[in-house]
Amino acid sequence: MKKIIRTSEAPAAIGPYNQAVQVKDMLFLSGQIPLIPETGEIAREDIQTQTTQVLNNIAAILSAAGYGFENIVKTTIFITDMNLFGEVNQLYAERFTDYFPARSTIAVKALPKNALIEIEAIAVK
Repeated sequence: MKKIIRTSEAPAAIGPYNQAVQVKDMLFLSGQIPLIPETGEIAREDIQTQTTQVLNNIAAILSAAGYGFENIVKTTIFITDMNLFGEVNQLYAERFTDYFPARSTIAVKALPKNALIEIEAIAVK
């Protein structure tokens, strides 16, 4: 049985999908772009601000489901410029305290709303 996870602390879906879906002890988070939940607008155009916003959005969804960053086992990062990888990597590393999940990083031509970054995640309790 699946449970739909929604929170106003993270941006509402901008398409036909949910913020996250929980199946038993697994949580599947949809890709998060740097939307500010209160306005639905993209965070500033620099990669540091956008990465921080994406990670904050992920934190809000995890929290709404009763999970934390320590429960994440896999992430996929989509970035529009691999030259931004180092800055993204540094901010990403600050969110994980005990261990790092498995991860893929993929350069893409474009993301919704001209975002520079999108991150999706899978968490397990």
